[in-house]
Amino acid sequence: MLCQKGENPEGVSPQYNWNRLTPTCLLEDIKSPSTIFLSVCSLKASRGYPRFVTPELKPFDPVQIARETEKIVTRTGPNGLEREYEHFYATGVYGGIATGYCIGCCFRYVFCWVDWGPDFPEKFGMFYSPEEAFNQLRRAAHKYKVKKLRISGAEPTLGKDHLLSLLEHVEASELPLFILETNGILFGVDKDYVRRISKFTKPHVRVSLKAGTPESLTRKTGAKPESFEIPFQAIRNLLDHSVSFHVAAMSADPRITTPEERNSLMQKLAEIDPRLLLSLEEEVMDPYNTTLARLKYANVKVEWPLKQIYAPIKKPLKKIEDSA
Repeated sequence: MLCQKGENPEGVSPQYNWNRLTPTCLLEDIKSPSTIFLSVCSLKASRGYPRFVTPELKPFDPVQIARETEKIVTRTGPNGLEREYEHFYATGVYGGIATGYCIGCCFRYVFCWVDWGPDFPEKFGMFYSPEEAFNQLRRAAHKYKVKKLRISGAEPTLGKDHLLSLLEHVEASELPLFILETNGILFGVDKDYVRRISKFTKPHVRVSLKAGTPESLTRKTGAKPESFEIPFQAIRNLLDHSVSFHVAAMSADPRITTPEERNSLMQKLAEIDPRLLLSLEEEVMDPYNTTLARLKYANVKVEWPLKQIYAPIKKPLKKIEDSA
């Protein structure tokens, strides 16, 4: 079912957007304002590391890309595994939250809103130890008078030891909640990772699903279709270890998700646990400059503005549950 945009804004979360770079203008050094101008063609061909999606992009293994990306965005330091971040700030999502804007991802979403750090991780960021990253997050929380923390802008689960150590600092702090946004790839292939997350009391995990079929996963993220099941295994692992979490999905936007794909996604979630649909956060694309550029490079044509969205699946289900 479709409803007019504006009738039901649930699942549409405004995101922070830097809106400042294109792939032809990348920071040469995050410590200086100088820039380096490189052709898109030369960047795309850089040593086989997948950049943004194009029609010519060869589908990749996201687990392998996660490991390759970790070699770029993490390093061993004197105080633990360091991770690259670009900014620490606060934003209005989740009712106000301090955010560490980190670098590196193992998917290449065609509708991604963030800067070009996921595509060119070697061009962005500065390294922070877990304690340094936590101190920056806490400083932002106090400055902007918010009590929640998160890492965003990339895949937070890259650098397992960094994240686990950072969460130890969160656990010992006065701050009550850490939102852990993830694409589920590493949680799907490493059950021990999920087990160790479950030992903390403050994280709440947001598993972000991007597709409802293997073919659409490849089209939307560049990942091989056989990796489609991994995020769903992550959901099972989170359930098995009683971790606080909910699922988000790019499923409210009929321009990028067909009714058949949406139904397939809902069915897969219901087969794992029907209750997942009651808390499902459904999203739509927003026209950030980086999103528009990625769509163009992927040769995905989208009409703007968005005029209709799918009616949220959780509303009729909630009515059924309440009447039972």
